[in-house]
Amino acid sequence: MRRPSTALVESGGTRVLIDAGLADLAERFPSGNLAAILLTHYHPDHVQGLFHLRWGTGPRIDVGAPPDPEGCADLYKNNGLLTFHRLQEFSPVRFGNVTATPVPLVHSKMTFGYCLEAGATRIAYLCDTIGLPPGSVEFLKQWRPDCVVLDCCHPPLERQPRNHNDVRTALESGDAIGARRVILTHVSHELDLWLMDHAGTLPRHVAVGRDGMVIDDRNTEPSR
Repeated sequence: MRRPSTALVESGGTRVLIDAGLADLAERFPSGNLAAILLTHYHPDHVQGLFHLRWGTGPRIDVGAPPDPEGCADLYKNNGLLTFHRLQEFSPVRFGNVTATPVPLVHSKMTFGYCLEAGATRIAYLCDTIGLPPGSVEFLKQWRPDCVVLDCCHPPLERQPRNHNDVRTALESGDAIGARRVILTHVSHELDLWLMDHAGTLPRHVAVGRDGMVIDDRNTEPSR
């Protein structure tokens, strides 16, 4: 079983959550524990944890997201503790020690990836996309991330995938931006099964994400 794609960025005393798919966010993160939440998009599997978190007590929580006028259900109308900020593509925002630059992705709903900087470390988080828009490719090539966390939902498909990368389109995207280290995320059970039968077929610089994986900012290598 894999949990919804969610990532926690920690630098010094700053903690920024990317996406809110986990339903137990209020239990995981006590009041005042998060500097901000960044949403890639408003599909339910990426925001469902906000529906409970919003009715907590304590300081308000900044939520940065694409300028999607619809959002998800009644989150805009009944936001509780959440303060939503509509971010703009390629315009960096800073939360404590973490700087995040939104980059457009290709999905069925308006979606951002985030280029994350903390000190000298640069990690690109590109979840829920099929390929990359040309402008994002050019930005990422110049930005030169140390590590790319990249959507790869499907094993190699004979047809062109929709909304999410398969192995082929994920590797093509990584190569297009010159990624030196790639971690595949938003992995489906079908991809897990394919990997069992095709162990060792991914390039050496590509790893498969797992629940609880940690990317150490000292070397950007994933660890347990």
